[in-house]
Amino acid sequence: MSRISDCFETLARKQQCGLIPFITAGDPDIETTAEALRILDRSGADLIELGVPYSDPLADGPVIQAAATRALQKGTNLDQVLEMVKATIPSLRSPIILFTYYNPILNRGIDKFLQQIAAAGVAGLVVPDLPLEEASSLLQPAAKMGIDLTLLVAPTSSAERMEAIARASQGFIYLVSVTGVTGMRSQMEKRVSNLLKQIRNVTDKPIGVGFGISQAEQARQVKDWGADAAIVGSAFVKRLAEGTPQQGLKAIAEFCHSLKTAIAS
Repeated sequence: MSRISDCFETLARKQQCGLIPFITAGDPDIETTAEALRILDRSGADLIELGVPYSDPLADGPVIQAAATRALQKGTNLDQVLEMVKATIPSLRSPIILFTYYNPILNRGIDKFLQQIAAAGVAGLVVPDLPLEEASSLLQPAAKMGIDLTLLVAPTSSAERMEAIARASQGFIYLVSVTGVTGMRSQMEKRVSNLLKQIRNVTDKPIGVGFGISQAEQARQVKDWGADAAIVGSAFVKRLAEGTPQQGLKAIAEFCHSLKTAIAS
C-alpha cells in the first residue's frame, strides 16, 4: 500500500476528513519553504501538496501565478526543490505530493524525473495539464517507482469520463470544484455535492476537493458533502507571502490549525 493510501485509510478509521495544504516552493525562498512544510505538518496537515514554480501555470489563478513568478525570479528550480524536499521529508509525518506541469517532466525525461522525485521521498504527483488520454505514459512508470499519480476530475466531465479517470487515478481522485483556475472563492458551488455522489457511485477511492476553498467553513462544507479531503492552496500561499517570512509562517500555522479543527470531527 502506498503512503498516500495508507494515510487515507488511517483517516477513514478515525472517521476524519483529511487536510491537504498547498504551497509554492521557493516563495518567499527555499529555506522558508522547508520550514513551512514542517510547520504545516505539525499544524494539522495530513498530506502536503508542493508546487514546483513554472513559467506558464495554466491551471493557477493570480495568487499562485504570482508566487511562482517570485520563486522563479529568485532562481528556484526543480533540482533545488528536490534537494530541499529530500532533506526535509525525514522530519515529516505527512506524505508530500508534488504539483508540476507536464512540460518540465518531458524536458527532463519521464524515467529520470520519476527516479529523482522517488529518491527525494516524494509520495505522489499531480500534473494538472496531463489529459486522461495521455496519462498512461506517466501512470505506468510512476506506479513502478511507487509514486501515486493523482488525476483531476473537472466539473464538466461526463459520467463516462469521470468513471475512466476514477479508475486510472492513483492514491485518490482530485475533484476540481470550479470551472476555471485555482483561487479563493467566497462560497462553494452546490454542484460539488452532486459531483461527489457521482464519483462515489463508480469508485471507492478517496476523493479530495480543491480549487476555491479559502475558509474553514468551506472546508467543513465539502467534508459534510462527503469529501475525504479538503485541498487548500491560494489561501495558504497568500498568507505565507504577506509580511516577513516569520509572520507568514505564523499565519499559515494558525490557518492550518483552524482548517483541521473545522473538519476533524
